[in-house]
Amino acid sequence: MRLSYAELAKATDGFSPLNVIGSGHYSSVYKGILDQTGVEIAVKVVNLQQRGASSSFMSECKALRTVRHRNLMKLLSACSSIDFQGNDFKALVYEFMPNGSLEKWLHIENAWEDEQQIKESRNLKLIQRLNIAIDIASAIEYLHSGCPSTIIHGDLKPSNVLLDDEMTAHVGDFGLAKIISTMSGGAQLHQSGSAAIKGTIGYVAPGTI
Repeated sequence: MRLSYAELAKATDGFSPLNVIGSGHYSSVYKGILDQTGVEIAVKVVNLQQRGASSSFMSECKALRTVRHRNLMKLLSACSSIDFQGNDFKALVYEFMPNGSLEKWLHIENAWEDEQQIKESRNLKLIQRLNIAIDIASAIEYLHSGCPSTIIHGDLKPSNVLLDDEMTAHVGDFGLAKIISTMSGGAQLHQSGSAAIKGTIGYVAPGTI
């Protein structure tokens, strides 16, 4: 899918703050609707003013360009262009996940109306927790063993696990991914992202710090 800056701006109502559904160290994510098809999308706009953001964008593109799995976020398009002010613009376009992140289901946000009702609606049943854990494990097993090159996610945490309308889990955010390719019988590591930031404290994989 080829999408221009203008099309993404229109889909997100000019990247309106009202459409922000998530933010991180290197980017902000906006909900949008494509004008041509009516398809809901999540647009991850890279903050190029942040040091290491551009390499994080490249890392995510490299990690996702050859992977295909039901439990990984599906990349619809990548946009590298110039905005209306002449500034560099980079974004990744994903399928929109209606049920948000796993973190929002595990950690209930404060509510001012019908607080008890919201808490009940955000309560995951045991079978749902088990299925989500299996989904995540399946995605990681594929990244480690099912790809031509081994991919290490590097920052696997609840906020990087998104849930679709059937509560199927999809692992996303490969900005700190490491790709290990086997060449001539040896292993070669391709790592992108800031060398100073290895992931989120408490979720960094052992041995990668």
